[in-house]
Amino acid sequence: MGLIPLWDASRRPVNFPFVTTLIIAINAFVFALELIGGDAFVQKWSAVPANIVAGHGWITILTGMFLHASWSHLIGNMIFLWAFGPEIEDAMNPFRYGVFYLAGGLAAMLAQVAGDPSSKIPELGASGAIAAVMGAFMMTYPRDKIRSLLIVLVFVKVTFIPAGALIGFWFLTQLLDLGTVATAQTGGVAYLAHVGGFIFGVVTARLFETSRRVAEEQ
Repeated sequence: MGLIPLWDASRRPVNFPFVTTLIIAINAFVFALELIGGDAFVQKWSAVPANIVAGHGWITILTGMFLHASWSHLIGNMIFLWAFGPEIEDAMNPFRYGVFYLAGGLAAMLAQVAGDPSSKIPELGASGAIAAVMGAFMMTYPRDKIRSLLIVLVFVKVTFIPAGALIGFWFLTQLLDLGTVATAQTGGVAYLAHVGGFIFGVVTARLFETSRRVAEEQ
């Protein structure tokens, strides 16, 4: 069984989600560079916990969140970002949202490094930062209905699920290490990064939101 969130059916952002769109474009551009540069490019710019702990390649904590291991890894992450990002960008304003996204990605990467500091597996992907966006969404709009695709074997159904239930279930799978947001089989950002990013989003969302944020009960 699979569940793919598509967009918030309860509200649309007041302003065009410029930063969310830009993040998606940057991720697509970097993936094109990966296809050109091959494994050497990925190894150079992905975060390796053992190297980070040894004091090498700190910049990869940032660059690693824009790398992806495959087309499915990239597309899966960008679908999740588009499902939850525009409304949070609107609630925070573009600049604060951009800072929040990057900070959430850094928190997620550091959580993964702290959880397995001796690992030599490259960590890459936007899912930790997206987990932070999901955490913020659950705190801000938990009652919103998320238009989603429910996939059971060969059957596909469009359904509407409250954000609190959908994101809460997703987070539970991370805690149980049973699933991830578009995790690649050859490394990638692991569940510890998702948990770290999500907790960052839950804790800090209200600090980044503007005073004109739409209240959840509206």
